[in-house]
Amino acid sequence: MAILSDYEEDQQPQQSSSSSLSSKKDIILAEKEADATAKKPEDEKKQQKENKLVPNKDNGLDMENYSWGQSLQEVTVNVPVPQGTKSSLLLCDIKTNSLKVGLKGQPPIIDGELFKPVKVDDCIWSLEDKKMITILICKRDQSEWWKSLLKGDPEIDTQKAEPEPSKLSDLDSETRSAVEKMMFDQRQKQMGLPTSDEIQKEQLMKQFMAQNPNMKFPPGAKFM
Repeated sequence: MAILSDYEEDQQPQQSSSSSLSSKKDIILAEKEADATAKKPEDEKKQQKENKLVPNKDNGLDMENYSWGQSLQEVTVNVPVPQGTKSSLLLCDIKTNSLKVGLKGQPPIIDGELFKPVKVDDCIWSLEDKKMITILICKRDQSEWWKSLLKGDPEIDTQKAEPEPSKLSDLDSETRSAVEKMMFDQRQKQMGLPTSDEIQKEQLMKQFMAQNPNMKFPPGAKFM
């Protein structure tokens, strides 16, 4: 019995040391998992940005079976069909949040949820030269670019979209101001400079500091 007792006493430090090492490993693994979890949203955001495509000349995208372009007010979709197609054979169903286009009795060429809601009553479509369906979609929100025609489709980099300057004069003053602000902010972001909102906050902070010279402000203090 004495021998067994001595053996157990000899083993206790080893077991304690082994338990300590195991705990350290668990802590290290937990820290690595926490770091990976924290970095995941950043990595996903970076990956999403890298996956965005350069828009075509019409600020849209050329897809396999159709192409689309846009202005801030409208989206234009062009869908090629076999030469000689009659309009009576076409299906073009435009709803507030969805679009379905194709030939009757065949799988649709376009079928899905629109990127943003549209004004159905202002949307029109036509068959050009019996070989091209042209659809004009009126956006409900006319102050932002669409990233894609349908949700789930490849997205464009809207910061590279270029509105036609000549058409800005056609907008009402409120919309034009919003568009000009958006264009300015996009250019500032591309150059790594502050946006209009950030500039305004910085100016307010300077005014507040000038009006309260006796107050101490931490370095880099900003208005939230």
